[in-house]
Amino acid sequence: MRRPAVAGQFYAGSKQALIRQIEECYLHPLGPGSLPRPGKGERRIVGMVSPHAGYMYAGPVATHGFHRLGSDGMPESLVIIGPNHTGMGSGVSLMVSGEWETPLGRLRIDEDLARRILEESEIIDADEEAHIYEHSIEVQLPFIQHIFGDRVKFVPICMMLQDERTSLEVGGAVAAACSGRDVVVIASTDFTHYEPQEVAYRKDRMAIDRIVAMDAGGLIRCVEEEGITMCGSGPVAAMLAACRKMGARSAELLRYATSGDVAGPMAEVVGYASVVVLR
Repeated sequence: MRRPAVAGQFYAGSKQALIRQIEECYLHPLGPGSLPRPGKGERRIVGMVSPHAGYMYAGPVATHGFHRLGSDGMPESLVIIGPNHTGMGSGVSLMVSGEWETPLGRLRIDEDLARRILEESEIIDADEEAHIYEHSIEVQLPFIQHIFGDRVKFVPICMMLQDERTSLEVGGAVAAACSGRDVVVIASTDFTHYEPQEVAYRKDRMAIDRIVAMDAGGLIRCVEEEGITMCGSGPVAAMLAACRKMGARSAELLRYATSGDVAGPMAEVVGYASVVVLR
């Protein structure tokens, strides 16, 4: 059992308070304006980009992607790829079995899919240590539980190494393992960190342009060349690479905003974006 590391910090620590907080994010002026209505949908979504800052800052942006995911229908499984902020564990770490707990209940790891991904990659390690205190994957789970309850399984992958070669290899392994299955790959990232609003807008637009173009390698190079302090460029590139091989044909920016847009003017902001990748 992987216990919550940031409940009561990044999001509310009790069930009712968390449900209320999530619903407020959907209804926030920067949110989609309505609660998700889960349905069968067309299942066009193959991948997503979702932020992982505290809900009071990133929650309204994050709900755009989950709103679309809810109406698109429940996939068979999810792969959630996030950056490693703690420095713990191996370079690319996958948790193979068990459950993750949040105030909304428990989600089980898709053990079969996890083992398939390990078999397809020489760089991904079975490693729980990287996941113990890492928040980038954890903060996605309550949004998923709010829509699907405990009916969907997932695979968590935590990336400390985020160079182009590693990212593309991770994406290739995920795509190969997901062949023949209905899986959504979620990349967890925030964008520019602690720069003036106008700088964040300019830099993040360059990164988002590469994402919408589904240019995995171009994203990594753009982030490096332009000095964009995006913490999850590797997970996003891996997701894009996987989705291309899984039949995705387009990507759509649903919402971009900064912490300054959400919480009021501030000298330095963090950027957030919600993107869906579609077949």
